[in-house]
Amino acid sequence: MPPGQCELLPISPNELPIYPKPKRRIVLRACDMAQMLANLASFKAGRQSQLAFFSIAVGVLMSLLEIVRRHADINVDRFGLAATPIPGLTAIRALNPSEIQFAINRPLVALVLQGRKRVSIGPETFDFGAGDSLLITADVPTVSQITTARRIAPYYSLVLELDLALIRELGSEIGPMTVSTSKPVNVDPTETEVADIAAKLMGLIDRPSVMPILARQHLREMHFWLMTGKHGASIRALGQTDGHAERIGRAVAVIREDFARPLRVNELAETAGMSLSSFHQHFRTVTTLSPLQFQKQLRLIEARRQMISEGVPASSAAYSVGYESVTQFTREYARQFGAPPVRDLKALLENGVTAA
Repeated sequence: MPPGQCELLPISPNELPIYPKPKRRIVLRACDMAQMLANLASFKAGRQSQLAFFSIAVGVLMSLLEIVRRHADINVDRFGLAATPIPGLTAIRALNPSEIQFAINRPLVALVLQGRKRVSIGPETFDFGAGDSLLITADVPTVSQITTARRIAPYYSLVLELDLALIRELGSEIGPMTVSTSKPVNVDPTETEVADIAAKLMGLIDRPSVMPILARQHLREMHFWLMTGKHGASIRALGQTDGHAERIGRAVAVIREDFARPLRVNELAETAGMSLSSFHQHFRTVTTLSPLQFQKQLRLIEARRQMISEGVPASSAAYSVGYESVTQFTREYARQFGAPPVRDLKALLENGVTAA
């Protein structure tokens, strides 16, 4: 087999040990199966009955892959996104490696089920694949790319935006929290409990009569497992009333809501309940950016989205996100994305745009 390639394994429905069996065989990349097993082995090392545990855990991940695949293949849009009727939950599919994508994500967890992805924040880069989860616990700028995806074995992942109201509610029930020492972006093997409840959550899509009753319950359970996991303290900090993360979150929400408006840092500091110097310090600690840099990246990312998704001309996109000078917009756009708007857009459309 040529280097860098991966054998494709047809998996019989009867080989899935739990959950409803799919109606047809699925194709699983052999290296994805190996990745799942390696992750689970390192994550659960030292526990008894590992072989039985691995069988169940891999079965959960494969069952979740099949449910996500079925939903994504039917509902995916041209950007690779497949919305669900469950708030904050989105399936992603890519048939080919993606272009580099720039974003300032809200706090989320992404479960990669097939294929591979690379995410960078500042100088740190995470390269991960099937059986891994990406956890983002702050509004931080990321540069990402789906690196492994093929038509016969697409990239699939499931993304859930974290619900701050649920985090606050559960935080009060779980009890005192430890001090968070985690970074805002982390990659770890997907915990079996998280994959298990994610599969149940996705399974509700085919049962609309019970969705209103059980969706909230399953979302609550998924947040519980995340909050009691390895990086749970970072998630719980998001809901800690008057904590630094929660205060900066208020200011971030104001910027997101009206990023085209001129930035008034004094007002943002008041919203966060901080002095100006303290606000600047904690804003950069949480987001890795200054307030002005944060707003500028939001503007550029939104302008790029408008040009790609809606066919808006560069000048119109510039004005709509708050720029008064198209020349300044073009200069800052090229600095951010590596090419001026027209050239960047042409390259994206020629290569095909997929979600990353």
